[in-house]
Amino acid sequence: MRKATAITTGLILLSFIVSIYFYPLVPESMATHWNSQGEVNGYMPKFQGLFFMPLLITGLAVFYLAIPKIDPMKVNILKFGKYHEKFIIFLILFLLAVHLQILLWNAGIQINPNAVLPVGIGLLFYYIGILMEHAERNWFIGIRNPWTLSSDRIWKKTNRLGGKLFRVAGIVAVLGVFYPGFEFIFILVPALFIVGFAAVYSYLEYQKELKGTKSQIKT
Repeated sequence: MRKATAITTGLILLSFIVSIYFYPLVPESMATHWNSQGEVNGYMPKFQGLFFMPLLITGLAVFYLAIPKIDPMKVNILKFGKYHEKFIIFLILFLLAVHLQILLWNAGIQINPNAVLPVGIGLLFYYIGILMEHAERNWFIGIRNPWTLSSDRIWKKTNRLGGKLFRVAGIVAVLGVFYPGFEFIFILVPALFIVGFAAVYSYLEYQKELKGTKSQIKT
């Protein structure tokens, strides 16, 4: 994790440096939220608007970097460690891009977030799919529910399938750019479908495994 920690630390410092640089360039009340039409509908005081994202980035970085140390199944996380490390960096880069868009908008360079976020979220979804396809059973990363956590077989089948679906969801999210006003439907609907489908799929696989175990006991 040393390389990931070093890169993440650099990105965290960069987020604070960028905020400090923009301090004299942004208004006292900063636009921080936009509706589906790309219109501003949320503001924050200057200090909060400048440093909320850097603090969020710091918190998430600390959490994800700590996972291999605090997860009871830490040995399994080490098996897909390189994918986990890349995910941390990818997530921070995404949040840093969102932060930069907010700062630029408030400095007078108004880039529509609804044209940027679907691409960023789509790429993030796609990599989450790759991560899930390589993830071994653990308590923090992947599709985790009572049925996937009960069996390595169910975990692998559910997360491998879920990973493929998330990669498709990533492509669908990017396509939302071409449908202004409906971008977040292209993001939320596939994500919610995957969550629901994975829950049903893992439960059915659990029932199948349970029946197989009972049959073996009877014989």
